[in-house]
Amino acid sequence: MQFNDYRALGFTTLQNGLIAYYPRLNISDAELLLIIQLEAFNQRGESFPSNEKIAANTNLSVTDVGNLIQRLIDQNYLTIEQTTDDQDKIGNKYSLNKLYDALDQYIDQNILIKDDKKDKTVAVTNNLGNNPLNYLSRKVEVEFGRYLSPIEREEIAQWLSVDHYDPEIIELALREAVLSQAYSLKYIDRVLLNWQRHNLKTPEEVERFLKRNR
Repeated sequence: MQFNDYRALGFTTLQNGLIAYYPRLNISDAELLLIIQLEAFNQRGESFPSNEKIAANTNLSVTDVGNLIQRLIDQNYLTIEQTTDDQDKIGNKYSLNKLYDALDQYIDQNILIKDDKKDKTVAVTNNLGNNPLNYLSRKVEVEFGRYLSPIEREEIAQWLSVDHYDPEIIELALREAVLSQAYSLKYIDRVLLNWQRHNLKTPEEVERFLKRNR
């Protein structure tokens, strides 16, 4: 078969924002697969596919599909709505509207750079650099080679809001952790506490301290 032959099977449209940021919404890979299947069925005109049909398109069991559907419902990302056709026959359909509402909110708060005075978006940032928490979280994820859990992200938030560490100092502590091949926030926290005990308050003071103790 050629590519044009495969086109006869059709295509499924997904938001790039969903593909890029689904982990930020605490959606697992398996849950994303289910979402893709629901979108594929819906875009082919089938809004309430059976668990058996979904399972047949994946490596998931029927039980797995049921569990994933329930998890998405529990997270308030998926709802089951009642429908009525032209003949007043009552049925059901899956709706992902709340998922996309949550995604829109995340992107609005964390990805879009806005001009508050003009009330409009002026740019889109891929490195999340307009927010110290998002920037540091992304830096840690890149260095650790994995996504952070919500608890880990909250720990970074506390470094900024409770401990009032300078973001640049947190970056230096991350560098020290990577150099020591210690890929954990606990190690970074110990480094930060050590610098605090030495009354190091600026990145320049930390750099001088590190040079003296290499």
